[in-house]
Amino acid sequence: MIKNTQKKIRQEDRFAKIACLGDSVFHTQDLASLWQIKNPGTLYMLLNRYAKKGLLFRIYKGFYSIKPVEQIDPIKLGIKALHGFAYVSTETVLSKAGIIQQNIYGVTFVSSRSKKFLIGGNHYYSRKLKDIYLYQPAGIIYENGVKTATTERAVADLLYFNPNAYFDGAMLIDWKKVIEIQKEIGYSLTPERYGK
Repeated sequence: MIKNTQKKIRQEDRFAKIACLGDSVFHTQDLASLWQIKNPGTLYMLLNRYAKKGLLFRIYKGFYSIKPVEQIDPIKLGIKALHGFAYVSTETVLSKAGIIQQNIYGVTFVSSRSKKFLIGGNHYYSRKLKDIYLYQPAGIIYENGVKTATTERAVADLLYFNPNAYFDGAMLIDWKKVIEIQKEIGYSLTPERYGK
């Protein structure tokens, strides 16, 4: 009886630690560190047990959640899946601002890796940006707990990746701010695009 009580306390303690983080999505390395488990076999045994009990949900190998995938904010899910510094930018931001009016399928990120992926019916695309530009904070804000490019940063990012990108609502762009951001980040200037 004492053994079962200790086991239950340890399980509750593990989930209390997860709750303190305020996040619902985790990689196995995050949980190993949080729970201070060094033996991979022990960790995977616990994860399998918790998944069978419905306490954790396996999204894919090495990636778990305390909620079903359909209950997780798709943007936070995509950011967490990239497992590194990333922010929402380019088409996702520009579509929301009315600057790109085509249908955008999926969420677009900028990160240290190029990757297309699908999780729970959500499509994602991450563009790889060199570290010297990626970590420049100019034009990046927190929106709903996620790093997100401002409209001007998203324009600057898209012009970095595609200097010939077309903007349906170019008149909505504050080109002065775009130039400031391009300079601050260190992107090449694109004077042929300003105001077009």
